[in-house]
Formats: sequence, C-alpha cells, structure tokens
Amino acid sequence: MRYRELRKLNSRLYFTYEEVADILGISPDSAKVLCTRYSKIGLIIRIKKSLYTLKERWEKNSPEDFFKISNILQVPSYISLMTALSYYEITTQVQRGVIESVCVRRTLKKTIENTEFNYYKINRNLYFDFLKKDDFFIASKEKAFVDAVYLYSFGKYSFDFDSIDISKLDMKKIKKIIKVFPERTKQILKKICKI
Repeated sequence: MRYRELRKLNSRLYFTYEEVADILGISPDSAKVLCTRYSKIGLIIRIKKSLYTLKERWEKNSPEDFFKISNILQVPSYISLMTALSYYEITTQVQRGVIESVCVRRTLKKTIENTEFNYYKINRNLYFDFLKKDDFFIASKEKAFVDAVYLYSFGKYSFDFDSIDISKLDMKKIKKIIKVFPERTKQILKKICKI
C-alpha cells in the first residue's frame, strides 16, 4: 500500500498533491485521484483545495498547529477573541475544538474533523495589532479583548465578561487601540475597564 510511503509526510503539518506525486513517483493527476480516494476512506484529511494532512498527524496536532492551519484556511486572518485570550491565559473559559480568528473578507465557519474554525469579519481599518509568533499570526492580548468587545457591541459575538482577568491587560495599550473603534465599542470598554 502506498500509504506507508505517504507517512514520510508525517513531519509536515500539511502537503499538496504535487508533493504526493514527488514522493510516490506518479503524475500530479494520479496523485490528485489518490488524495481524493484516501480522504474518502479517512487516511488523509483535505484541509482546503489541494492541501491535505495525514489523519494520524491531525490527531497529534498541538493548539499552535491548529492556529497555523487556521491562518491558511482564510487569508488574511489572525487568531483572536477567546482563542487568543485563552492562549494568553486571560480567561478561565477554554474552548475545546474551536479556533476563533478575525479576518477582513467574510464571516465564515469551517469544520474539519470535529475542529471548528470560526472567522469573524471586521472593518479593514480595525485589522491591526497582531504579531507573527511561531509561524502563526495572533492578536496581542489587548487587541483580542477589544476585538471581542467590538463584535459583542454589534451583537455578532457573545462571551462572558466575568471570565476575563482584566488585571492581565495593559489599559494604556487598550486606550490606544480603541481610538479608531466605534463609539458603541468604546462605551462598553470604558465601563468594563474603567478607563
């Protein structure tokens, strides 16, 4: 079975059918058919068009691996909201099997193998204050919090304010970030953060 040879790809987070063709010494068209067949029987997982991962690799992925996958499912995007707040240990709420991101294209929900990737659209002028960390893009802890409040203020997101440890956030940074946000968001933030 060719799957044994495909296991050489286990060190990679994801791969293309062209890489499968190279490893197996077959044509790209044959590799595409093989990837489709193997994904139907559950040996490999299709992440998005022409991008796959081995099922056994998927099951061993770390949270950071899922963050990297989240970034490539919707480009551009960065990890934010409760996912980022949990990563930074700002919240007591831990979401299992849910990765939340902010994007500028469209609000989207994509489920792959019981992992839910949720993307929330924000205005382009609010798409800032994120960094690249270990090959994935993530909001600063303050921006993740402000993003959540922004979406909440327009009824597009719900979260438990009581689960947030406000003392772990830099209020000066929040004051700078919220300058470009709508008044409705600013009012909620001022009440929660007492700024």
